[in-house]
Amino acid sequence: MKLISWNVNGLRACEGKGFSEAFRALDADFFCLQETKMQEGQLDLAFEGYDSYWNYADKKGYSGTAIFTRLKPLSVSYGIGIDIHDHEGRVITLEMPEFYLVCVYVPNAQDGLKRLDYRMQWEDDFRAYLSGLSAKKGVIVCGDLNVAHNEIDLKNPSSNRHNAGFTDEERGKFNALLASGFTDSWRFLNPDTVKYSWWSYRFHARENNAGWRIDYFLVSDSIKDRIAGAEIHNDIFGSDHCPVELDITF
Repeated sequence: MKLISWNVNGLRACEGKGFSEAFRALDADFFCLQETKMQEGQLDLAFEGYDSYWNYADKKGYSGTAIFTRLKPLSVSYGIGIDIHDHEGRVITLEMPEFYLVCVYVPNAQDGLKRLDYRMQWEDDFRAYLSGLSAKKGVIVCGDLNVAHNEIDLKNPSSNRHNAGFTDEERGKFNALLASGFTDSWRFLNPDTVKYSWWSYRFHARENNAGWRIDYFLVSDSIKDRIAGAEIHNDIFGSDHCPVELDITF
């Protein structure tokens, strides 16, 4: 089973830069998107053999998630059931027979860490939501988690120590999430490999490969032995992020 996750940073813009071609070439069973930045009816995008599910933010042109799937879910839910978090289109959960698939776009702490306090509340509430799912069956969480876990996961760790995405607070919450029963699939298979999934649009960052790894597939420890492969497709353009992949056997 092949799963892809991609922060497209505006699906309408990404579609104009080859999204559909990349979608077909990657040929995944599940294709999870973050930061679609659109409302219902703004883009007529469908693929033969796939159903799609969308969670739009109340605010136009902001956030948003989507999942295209070849396999029919038992149920679909949107958000995490907490009002303060559920107006930005950040979470879609598909219940499959053997696992839950959660597509998430985690809030950014923003410049000057203006939203760090909110981010901390989100982290605790989202972890509790995942724990509730994990009590029932295995969980696969994918998306832009807006944190580089360790120094190996970004080009310039020293100069970014107190910047959004690499604060001690955010990394601590990521540690807590892993400790609650999740495995970082890419790092599990590639303990020492340096590869990034996001590059700033500034300073020719992608040309210089001055990036961050902030896009993940996390898998419940109970099903981590089913992980068959993981990839970061940094040769695919169209966004400031690239697609990441999980291959898992059920």
